Amino acid sequence: MEDLSEIYKSYANEVKLFLLCLTSSEDLAEELTQETFYQAVKSIHRYNGKCKISVWLCQIAKHSYFDYLKKAKHRNHTSIDYLTKTGVDIRSKEDLPDIAMIKESTLREIHQEIRQLQEPYAEILLLRITMDLSFKELGDIYEKSENWARVTYYRAKCKLAERVNSDEL
Repeated sequence: MEDLSEIYKSYANEVKLFLLCLTSSEDLAEELTQETFYQAVKSIHRYNGKCKISVWLCQIAKHSYFDYLKKAKHRNHTSIDYLTKTGVDIRSKEDLPDIAMIKESTLREIHQEIRQLQEPYAEILLLRITMDLSFKELGDIYEKSENWARVTYYRAKCKLAERVNSDEL
C-alpha cells in the first residue's frame, strides 16, 4: 500500500475531476475531494485491492456527493465552467472569434442537454468523456458489471442524440 500522502498526490486531481462531473461546481468539488480523502483515511483498512485505488476513491467520492445531496436536498445544475477550468481548450488558437463563440455555445448546449438526462446516463456520459474511464472502471464505480456500463453508455448516447435532434426540429 502506498503512503497516504502519495495516494493524495497521485489521485486528488482525478477525484476532483470526477466530482466536477457530478457537481458542476469547482468549489463543491474541492470540498468533496477533501471529504473523500478524509473518509479514505478513516477506511483505508477496508481497501482490499480488488479494484484500482482510483476506482475505490471515486466510489467514496460518489458516496460523499450523495451524502451532500441528502443534506442539501438539491442539485447544483448551474455551472458548466468546469470545461475550461479543467484545462479543456474549447477554443482553437486558429479559430476566428465568431467560430470560437459558436463552438463554446455548442458545448454549453450539449452539456445542458447531458445534465437533463436521467441518472445514471448523464453521469456515465460525463465520466466516460471527461475522465476517459474504461467501462470496467465505470462498472466498478456503480458496483455493476462492465457490460452494464457499456450498455448504459450506449443508451445515454442514444438518449442524448434524441434530445439534440428533437431540439433542432
